[in-house]
Amino acid sequence: MAKPKMSLNGILGGTFDPAHKGHLKISEIAIRKINLKRIYWIITKKNPFKKKPYYSLKVRFKKAKAIIKGKRNIKLMYLDDIIKSSRSIKIIEYMMKKKKIKNLYFIIGSDILCELHKWYSWKKIVKLTKLVVFSRKGYDKKAKESVVSKYLYKNNIIFIKNKPIKISSTLLRKNIKKNSSWKFQK
Repeated sequence: MAKPKMSLNGILGGTFDPAHKGHLKISEIAIRKINLKRIYWIITKKNPFKKKPYYSLKVRFKKAKAIIKGKRNIKLMYLDDIIKSSRSIKIIEYMMKKKKIKNLYFIIGSDILCELHKWYSWKKIVKLTKLVVFSRKGYDKKAKESVVSKYLYKNNIIFIKNKPIKISSTLLRKNIKKNSSWKFQK
C-alpha cells in the first residue's frame, strides 16, 4: 500500500505594507519548487523592528486580497487579535496546534535571514519549520554566512535562486511619497 502524500504548507508573514506582485511571485515559485499545497499570507499589525506601518491594516488586507484573487492555494489571514501577538513563533505554534497544520515552511528573504537571530525564539522557529530563503540583491552571501545559517548548517534550510524581484514594499512607499499625483487611500 502506498503512503499518503504529505501535505506541505508555507507561511509568508509580514506587514505587507503594501502587498505587491513580488509577494505573489515568490509564493508561486515556492509552491512550484517545493510542491507546497498552500501558502498562508499572515498579515501582522506591526513589525517589531520598524516604525508604524504606512497603510492601515484594513487597506493592507484589502490590497493583499486583491493580489491573490483567484489563487486558491494562497490564503490570507490576520491572527494578531486571536493569538494576542504578531510574533512569528506564536503564529507558527497557532497554525500547528489550533489549525493542525504540520510540515510548515517559513518563507523569508535573504535580507531577513541576516537578522533572524535577533527575532524572539528564533531557534524554536527553525526547529518547528523548514526555512525557505529567497534571494535578495546584496544579501545572499551575508545570509549564507549568517548566525542562523551556521546554526542550521544546511539542515532545515532551502536557498531558492530566483531572478531578482525588483519590487518591494519599501520601494512602493518611497514612490508613492515622491509622486503625490499617484493616489492610494490610506
